[in-house]
Order: sequence, then structure tokens, then C-alpha cells
Amino acid sequence: MIRPVALLAAAALVAGLPSGAAADTAGDPSTEVGALRAAGTVRLDGVTVRLRAGTSQVVTVNRTRGYRARVTYWVRRDGRWVAKRRSTDGRIGYGGLVAASKRKQSTGTTPLGTFTMTEAFGIRAKPRGTQLPYRKVRRGDYWVQDNRSAHYNTLRSKSAGGFRWWLPSSHRNASERLRDYRKQYVWSVVVDFNRPPGAVRYRGSGIFLHANGRGATAGCVSVPAAFIRFVVKHLRKEKQSVIAIGR
Repeated sequence: MIRPVALLAAAALVAGLPSGAAADTAGDPSTEVGALRAAGTVRLDGVTVRLRAGTSQVVTVNRTRGYRARVTYWVRRDGRWVAKRRSTDGRIGYGGLVAASKRKQSTGTTPLGTFTMTEAFGIRAKPRGTQLPYRKVRRGDYWVQDNRSAHYNTLRSKSAGGFRWWLPSSHRNASERLRDYRKQYVWSVVVDFNRPPGAVRYRGSGIFLHANGRGATAGCVSVPAAFIRFVVKHLRKEKQSVIAIGR
């Protein structure tokens, strides 16, 4: 299920970050702010964000060219949005962007829209200060992509059963063994796209914000490892954090 996102009566116009050689940079609160307006959405770095009531943390994903994207972490401070960290080395799916409601499994597309972020996992232990529910990946942990499973689009151990973990990776119902992606899943935040209980089968599962691999993703959003570590460490569930994917 694409979790419903309540609208907050606020909007912002945002100045762009100064260009620089570094792919990962901290925002300067003196220049990276947006003035609030009375509207149903907020626009940050050219991306339209639909906020939940009380949202004060946002990650924006702005496709720049091909599978490349600019990813920015924002916080709301004193009624204004401040860019705290940005990476120009973000990646999206090799199939490009598609409306969330039209996405199909195994197309390599990244869903457009705004989604909550409520849990995280990783090959490594959680960074100090992490408050999101976090699972350190264990042997036998899979992300269930078996469309016949009641546990579709959740993290589950093969010892718990309930999905066909033995299917080969070439099978359309193959689940993802998380330890096979030690670089990408060093730290990861789950994007609440098509999650239970209302998940639509064959729309796709396992959309994460994770660390970069060699190139494009299979539909996730990826960023440099230092960026994802920073985000995992700072996200707070009570701040109704969302990720907005645009172009």
C-alpha cells in the first residue's frame, strides 16, 4: 500500500545549494531556507512534497539526468525548511521514474511521489543515535518479494517461513537475500511504497534508500554511504519523516 500522506498547509520556495566539487555537502542555514506559504504542499529543490501533519524531516530526490539524482535532507526549523545535507551522486532505477500507481515489478523503475520512512536495517550495526526501529541483518534474512506470500514486502527470516526463499534469483517471485548486497545495504531506510496490509501484488517491493553500488539501482534510491549513515542516524519516527521523489 502507498501509505496516505496527510497534507499540511505549508509550502516553500527554496534557493539552490551552491555548487561545489564535493558530492556530499552540508547545507548552510543562512542561505538554504524556504519561506512558508499557505498551500497544501511544500516545494523543496524543485520537488513537490506532500507532508503529513507534523512532518519536520524530509528527503527530496530530484532526478538530474539519466539515472542520476540530487538528494537532499531537510529539517523544518522555526517555520522554515533548511537543507542540512546534500549529495549530487544520488541514483535511481535503471528504468527511470514512473507514477507509483502505475509501477510494475521487475521494471527497474523508481516510484514518483511522497512516502513515509518508518524503519531501517543494515549489514552493519545501527549508527550511534539511531532512533528508527532498526534491524541488523542476520544470516537467512530476506526481503520478501514472493507475490504469493502473506509477508510480501517485509523483512523476514527464512527460518520463520511463509515465503519461497529457495526460488532462484531469475524467478519473478524470488526474494532478496539481504546479505548478498553488503555494499548497498550497509545501512538502509525502508521507503513505505506498496507496503502491507494493502500491498498490491506485482506492483513491486523492496524500495529503499540505501548506499550506492556501481551504477543505477533496480528501483531504489541510492546515495553515498556517508549520506545514508547520516540520514539513518538523524531520522525520528515522531517527526513524521517522508521522502519525496520527483524530477
